[in-house]
Amino acid sequence: MSAGRRRGLIYAALAALFLLHNDFWLWHDPSRLFGLPVGLAYHALYCLATAALMALVVRYAWPSDLR
Repeated sequence: MSAGRRRGLIYAALAALFLLHNDFWLWHDPSRLFGLPVGLAYHALYCLATAALMALVVRYAWPSDLR
């Protein structure tokens, strides 16, 4: 995969995470996941996904003169 295509996919994933940040569909859900309210569990998993994506950004999309 070319560097430009990989960078474009990473930017698209960043946009998707931006849109998924506010979980308005879970605001009134009283259920639990892993013993946590489902909204809190969602954000814990969201933070892990964001951290993984940011590692990919630094590895593949960060400008080489800033490394």
